[in-house]
Amino acid sequence: MNNLTKMKIEKPAHEVFEAFVDPAKIGNFWFSSSSARWEQGKIVTLRYDEYNAEGDIKILEIEIDKKIVFEWVGWEGHIVTMTLLELEPSTTIIEVNEEGLQCSHRLRHGSVINKL
Repeated sequence: MNNLTKMKIEKPAHEVFEAFVDPAKIGNFWFSSSSARWEQGKIVTLRYDEYNAEGDIKILEIEIDKKIVFEWVGWEGHIVTMTLLELEPSTTIIEVNEEGLQCSHRLRHGSVINKL
C-alpha cells in the first residue's frame, strides 16, 4: 500500500529541510525528539514522548534542501520519500510518499506503533 501526502508550507525549502534533519528543530512540530542529525547511512531514533514511544529510521538518501528518503527499521520495505519543491523564496511544497506500508505495521509503545 502507498500513501501520498502534499502540504504547502510558508517557509523556504532550506528551513523546511532543516526542521526535519536538525534534532534541535524536529521537536517543534513532529516527533518530540531525534537522536541525531539525519545523514545518509545513519540510523536515527525518533521519540514521541506523548505516547511513550520511539522508533528507528535508516536514512537512505539525502539531497540537501530537496529530498530525504528513509526506511523504518524493522518494517522492511516501508520507505518514506520526502521531496521539497520551493515555489518561491518563502513557499515550499513538501510531498511525502510512503511505499510498502503494510496494514500489519502498527505504532506500539516502546517501538513506535499505533494503528495506522
